[in-house]
Amino acid sequence: MFEIRVICDPGDADRISQTLTSAFRTGTPRTCPTRDGMRTRLYVTADHHPDTAAEGTTQ
Repeated sequence: MFEIRVICDPGDADRISQTLTSAFRTGTPRTCPTRDGMRTRLYVTADHHPDTAAEGTTQ
């Protein structure tokens, strides 16, 4: 598990959250303004999707 931090325009936060959710298993995104108040800090706890292709193979 790891955390992703993105600094972006407030209007892009939802789109970025959705994109990260499609790429990883994620928790609930957390947002807070940057110090200058002009942008948003987006924090997402993420984990890789399970590799379903490898589940059916045997070694």
